[in-house]
Amino acid sequence: MRPRITTKIRSVMAMAAIAAALPLHAEELTKTTVPVTITVTANVANNKRTPEISQQDVVVTQGKERLKVRGWVPAKGQYAGLDLFIVIDDASDPSLGMHLDDLKTFINAQPSATLIGVGYMRNATVQIVQDLTTDHAAAANALRLPLGSRGAYASPYLSVIDLMKRWPSTDRRHEILMVTDGIDRARRTLPWRGLRINPDVDSASDVAMRTGTIIHTIYAPGVGRYRRNYWEVTSGQMGIAKLSDVSGGESFFLGLETPVSFTPYLDQLQKILDNQYLLTVSAQPGKKTQLHNVTIDTEVAGVELASADAVWVPAAK
Repeated sequence: MRPRITTKIRSVMAMAAIAAALPLHAEELTKTTVPVTITVTANVANNKRTPEISQQDVVVTQGKERLKVRGWVPAKGQYAGLDLFIVIDDASDPSLGMHLDDLKTFINAQPSATLIGVGYMRNATVQIVQDLTTDHAAAANALRLPLGSRGAYASPYLSVIDLMKRWPSTDRRHEILMVTDGIDRARRTLPWRGLRINPDVDSASDVAMRTGTIIHTIYAPGVGRYRRNYWEVTSGQMGIAKLSDVSGGESFFLGLETPVSFTPYLDQLQKILDNQYLLTVSAQPGKKTQLHNVTIDTEVAGVELASADAVWVPAAK
């Protein structure tokens, strides 16, 4: 004869089952993820061909947690869309004019999938002289000599923030080429306090990561006595170098000297644009929408992956 199970015993067993399920449910909640897409550049040594990189070759970590890679596609074909703004500091020395032909050649060489915009940084804003267009000849012809004037509130970092905040969100890559000396004439560096990063650089870096914008920079000397101040010039170069590095871009400069030509820099930039991938990972959200630091690496020999230091992850629902 089978033993009878009383109502009390059934109640105890049911509560035990619920209690046993709670830890599992909590564990499942902690594993909730959201898809996040990041633009990644595959860098190889000069004169080396970029080897094939598969999805399985990419390792992404968020803290100590390895994230699942959900997608890895070259930025080519249907994924080749690129919005590229070229912005020049109006506080640059007019001698920059000798490099305008280099920039025009670069613009005209862009593929049809690339939209080009041109603007000038002045008074903490960007004056757009050519909005994003597939008419590359029109974009090239929009280039002009910089005014060679600092303006009332000259900050290349606040200017680029202004541009990024006005840039509509799309599923195309967003990248900027800044030509500037990096000197924030609205917030001077004090020599007796030593070299330090301008807080506006950090603000611009945060906006770049939040909007998924990669910023490349070329150093070009500015006007006035600041260009002869070692502290100001070095601080400016440190600022643009950090902004590019944090956002996943590249910074080009030849010490404190004016380069003879921009062509070697632009050739390297073209190589960067031609070797980019769209990486989608399952990121772990926090209690609020915020930037999360991620590390992206590969086991493919001779390849170094470059990307933004952090990605914008929506809050957990």
